Amino acid sequence: MRKRQDNTLPVLTHILGWFTGFLGPIIVLLASDDKYVKNHARLSLNWQFSLIIYFIISLVLMLFLIGFFLIFVLIFLNLIFTIIAAVKAGDHKLWKYPMAMPFFKVKI
Repeated sequence: MRKRQDNTLPVLTHILGWFTGFLGPIIVLLASDDKYVKNHARLSLNWQFSLIIYFIISLVLMLFLIGFFLIFVLIFLNLIFTIIAAVKAGDHKLWKYPMAMPFFKVKI
């Protein structure tokens, strides 16, 4: 656990994922020198890239009408998971997104 360090950037990394998709976290990953911030960016990127794959699958499943429901579920999960990850980052904790595929290695 990190003590007495600014946690603004880790929190912002997860919130940026909601508003900018993978672009915000990837900018944070490339611009930051802090390993802790980079781990949060990797966690967020794992979720954002997984979310893109899930959206593509949902688009295909729209042919069978279940995809319309899945799109709304994914939007809801993205909001909930982003909030949870931002709150955990505010408490100086790494939180692995459920259902996130491990594109980037993160030591939790």
